[in-house]
Amino acid sequence: MSTQKNEGEGNRAVAKQYNDAQKTFAESGKVDAAAEDAAKAVDGPEGSELRKAEDVGKRHAHGEDPQLKK
Repeated sequence: MSTQKNEGEGNRAVAKQYNDAQKTFAESGKVDAAAEDAAKAVDGPEGSELRKAEDVGKRHAHGEDPQLKK
């Protein structure tokens, strides 16, 4: 049995943990270097595999959130 508390729809504690980690990374000054590494990976030998993975992810997506267009 899980020791994690059931928080209903979504998990606020984990969402906060994720958001805090993203904020820390964004403020770390490492974003540009990570973006450059990602661009090199897409242009490099693993690019084909990365594009296939992106296509798989897009097939599972339900489209953009209409709230983004407001």
